[in-house]
Amino acid sequence: MSDQSPATLLDSLGGGLVSMATADVGRSREKARTRRWVKLTFAVWAVVTVLLARAATMSPSSSLLPVPHLDPAYVMIGLFFGVMILVVVLQFVMTGKSPHVIYRPDQLSTRLDDVVGIDGVKDEAIKTLNLFLAHRTFADAMGGKPRRGVLFEGPPGTGKTHLARAMAREAGVPFLFASGTQFVSSFQGASSRKVRSFFKALSKVALKEGGAIAFIEEIDVIAAARSGVSTAMTPMTPMSSTVAASCSGTLSLPAAYGQAAPGLVTNGFTGGSDTSSIVNELLVQMQSFDRLTGGQKLLGKLIDKINLMLPLGRQLRSPQAVVPNILIIAATNRASSLDPALLRPGRFDRKIGFELPAKSARRELLDYFLSTKAHKEELDDERRDALAATTIGYSPAMLENLLDEALVFAVRRGDKAMTWADVEHARMTIEVGVGQPVEYTDHERRLIATHEAGHATMAYLTAPDRRLEILTIIKRKGSLGLLAHGDKHDVYTRSRSEMEALIQIAMGGQCAEEIFFGDVSTGPGGDLLYATNCAAEMVGAHGMEKSLVSYLAVQNSAFSDTNIVGRVLADPEGRQAVEEVLQKHKQRARELLTENRHLVEALRDALLARHELLGREITEVLDTARATPRTIDLRAQDQVSS
Repeated sequence: MSDQSPATLLDSLGGGLVSMATADVGRSREKARTRRWVKLTFAVWAVVTVLLARAATMSPSSSLLPVPHLDPAYVMIGLFFGVMILVVVLQFVMTGKSPHVIYRPDQLSTRLDDVVGIDGVKDEAIKTLNLFLAHRTFADAMGGKPRRGVLFEGPPGTGKTHLARAMAREAGVPFLFASGTQFVSSFQGASSRKVRSFFKALSKVALKEGGAIAFIEEIDVIAAARSGVSTAMTPMTPMSSTVAASCSGTLSLPAAYGQAAPGLVTNGFTGGSDTSSIVNELLVQMQSFDRLTGGQKLLGKLIDKINLMLPLGRQLRSPQAVVPNILIIAATNRASSLDPALLRPGRFDRKIGFELPAKSARRELLDYFLSTKAHKEELDDERRDALAATTIGYSPAMLENLLDEALVFAVRRGDKAMTWADVEHARMTIEVGVGQPVEYTDHERRLIATHEAGHATMAYLTAPDRRLEILTIIKRKGSLGLLAHGDKHDVYTRSRSEMEALIQIAMGGQCAEEIFFGDVSTGPGGDLLYATNCAAEMVGAHGMEKSLVSYLAVQNSAFSDTNIVGRVLADPEGRQAVEEVLQKHKQRARELLTENRHLVEALRDALLARHELLGREITEVLDTARATPRTIDLRAQDQVSS
């Protein structure tokens, strides 16, 4: 086996992945393998020596191995009590057995080359893995303390488990996988025993194999903050995350007729049952990796007995515990809910954040997924760029699911490869649901078409940077009709004019109903909720109106609601400011639609004829209507003004 000097090994830590064969893990594994062969050789020779000695001294009529003669009655009684004792012992042992599953490196097919779209996270993972592989050199040559715990935090489907498996595969060490829910037991004390058994098994495997990597999924289940323990103060939520959750999704459901929009998403967390005993055990085990082996314990007891009879200056040295090379990776979606003692140095002190992929990362992921999925040649670079641009907010798991759904549509067509139309159909089904035709009355159909045309026309006039995706009067996801629209590019912050445009788009449906029918239906309820959320953000969080006071700073009982919308609306002055913003932008939307009612009419008639318009079909109708000379209907204008 090739060796590598400590200096050379340390120089290579800052580059790519260190070779496992030349790192400390490989050397430790070779030493352990040599010790096992020596022990096996001594054991075999001991047995052979005993058998040869017995064969030399035995009489010709006796057998080589002694065969005891037992009474059958005693055998049956012994078996009965043995089974009873075994059942009791197994019941106790099984309730505290570690729930992990061990995967050998060759059982893991995921490598670091399969981790795409998260280059920054991948680089940090390689650096962590290099320290794991060169743990002894890092400690002896530099005096550093090897990293033991890493916390992966991020939304679901962003690749946390995927990266952990790749790290274990590249390290060439066993991978112990467990879920936080598997440690929870209804038996008193069983959960803590499971935690102890898990770490005991982890240390045992690491000593045998030169190292081991453990992965605990959803660790917040067993590591939530204990009662009476204050969590560390987290930084204030940036504007982009709050606004994006309420006002900038790829699919604008608040522009749907007859559907209520979701409120603002907050990062509050309500604790569940008390898990103090499990957390305490987890904290102790994270700090207690240095355990004596069984042989070391026996030798230590023997040395202690001998030292009792020896003078102080001549006492024998007890065996020293060997610290196993262990890396524990934990994953969670809610790091803020974890007990702060678990995040201190020496435990999970390194936090690696996983984010939803940007456009360039989504393009890399699409190339990776399509390399193994059957597709037509029309899914070329241009189409892939377009798909990467339209899948804002998609996680890697969602992108793969999108392509799998496209393959399902291809199979239904009797084809063996997906087309661009299959991908578009799959995306529409995932984002806005399966179409459920409803037999509207003529008045309802015309009302819904006018309402949705008002939304689309306002988006066309006030937000040219937004992408109009789907305009439909077919019932989907509980909405009788909807406009799906999103940003053309990844957006991390919004200007005041963009927020105002979103409010005006939401008001477009109600204004169109008032202009063309002189009445308002129940359809705009979700639009008003969406517009109110945006206006409350402007007034109470971002200082976009008259007041610069942030309602996020209010802590008295009158404003105890953690939702920014609730805080703003509970304040009479804030509520009045929101009302003024909504009234102002509704008036602006009404004026624009009145001036461009021919655009609404053209889009309404296209919807009534085709029921659903996709992408370019929407803008083509509007561009054609805008370029066509129009006849001013003075009677209609007089009716509106009156």
